[in-house]
Amino acid sequence: MGMKSLLPFAALFFPCWLEAAPPNVLLILVDDLKPALGCYGDTRAKTPHMDRLAARGMRFDLAYCNQAVCAPSRFNLMLGSRSTSTALYGLGSRLRERLPDAVTMPQHFARHGGHRTESIGKVFHIGHGNEGDPQSFSVPHFKDKVIEYLDPASTQGGQLTREEALFTNQKLDQIRSLPRGTAFEAPAAGDEDYADGRVAAETVRRLGAAARRRKENGTPFFIAAGFVRPHLPFCAPKSYWDMHDPAKLPQPEFEEHPAGSPLVARKRGGEIAAYDPVPERDDAAFSPELKRRLIHGYYASTSYVDAQIGRVMDALDRLGLAEETLVVLWGDHGFHLGDLGIWTKHTNYEQANRIPLVIIAPGVAKPGSSTRQLAETVDIFPTLAALAGLPAPSGPQPVDGVSLEPVLRDPNARVRDHAFHCFPKQKLGRAIRTERHRLVEWKTPGAAPETAEIELYDYEADPLERENLATQQPETVARLRAILARHPEALPMGPPAKKKKQP
Repeated sequence: MGMKSLLPFAALFFPCWLEAAPPNVLLILVDDLKPALGCYGDTRAKTPHMDRLAARGMRFDLAYCNQAVCAPSRFNLMLGSRSTSTALYGLGSRLRERLPDAVTMPQHFARHGGHRTESIGKVFHIGHGNEGDPQSFSVPHFKDKVIEYLDPASTQGGQLTREEALFTNQKLDQIRSLPRGTAFEAPAAGDEDYADGRVAAETVRRLGAAARRRKENGTPFFIAAGFVRPHLPFCAPKSYWDMHDPAKLPQPEFEEHPAGSPLVARKRGGEIAAYDPVPERDDAAFSPELKRRLIHGYYASTSYVDAQIGRVMDALDRLGLAEETLVVLWGDHGFHLGDLGIWTKHTNYEQANRIPLVIIAPGVAKPGSSTRQLAETVDIFPTLAALAGLPAPSGPQPVDGVSLEPVLRDPNARVRDHAFHCFPKQKLGRAIRTERHRLVEWKTPGAAPETAEIELYDYEADPLERENLATQQPETVARLRAILARHPEALPMGPPAKKKKQP
């Protein structure tokens, strides 16, 4: 079906769109953003701009990433494919080595909608040996820093730090010999002194150029703008730190591993240990002062990125683009702030996997609406394609997402009864989250079901995940494992198999 034949269908829902072109798409991607937002009920958050954005569309209250790691989560978004279907599990995974012919979301919109596709900031993960996916976009990627310091004291006098090297693909074989950068800084600085301010400014500039093209020749745009805070380090201008009283910010309520949880599921330390003054030993305790400073930094960084998103949304309105643009606000995964004694992400638990997801679809989603429909990152690709009147994505990569368009029209509609996510460690943990429970099955891909270690949590009875209930509730485990068994077995972890040369 050609683009022209699809336009009448789209016009049924979006009569305000230009007749000659499908809607624009603006993806707003935020790194490590959990639902610590005013619009999600966090009364301590200072996020007026994301709250305003949510008031214009539908908020998904039970949205989940498919893997709580930056690079795989972004592959999930752009491919509509779960990590278990592609084996793109790692930070250094290279998309085109595994799936050379994959059609990403921006490629799909360019081919079927005629969109000019652009990426600004952190869209695909670049670093850890990963170079992103330049062929997804019509023009070269606008790259800026992920790890950034303004005070030389934060980097032991301006040295290259471990995390800076990882995110810029420098000295990858010497990481442990490099110094640690600080976990936070709060200088008297302007918004554009840090990368997210520059990404916002570039996005505003690109929107202006896109508005002119739309007016002159009807060309729609697909712009992905990626912001890096509140990813570590928590570096933000002092004015955003000053918005928060650290004594009033939430502190972790339960700081032990869940009772009865398997060792493979547990985590201490990890990425945060690359930052000073965090203890480098996994079993070392964090002082109360350090915990409070880290949590303060997370909330300050969230307020900083909120202001940058506000600049982008203001530009969308000022340019007259709002009524013909689909907007998505998405966090690539959640973030632990000391709950279960864990900091950052990289787990199968609630705080690492629950994400904010807001979709603005003018004429379809009622402004200020919300839903308890379980949603996954992989659903965004087919949802936007449906809203734009484009063909449903069909690969050649496996497409695991389902369109949420019926839910956008009716918050009580249901298109799936659970969300799926995974995390790879010594074993692979595959998980399903229903409205009430989470079941995690840890086993080697292809191994017999009886070799699995199982976790079960009941979020009505115990939202803090204090105890693994698997041995106490075998009937619930059996019911949920039967649902999990409907999913294909996960592809194994590791590099792609080399193709045999033909004789």
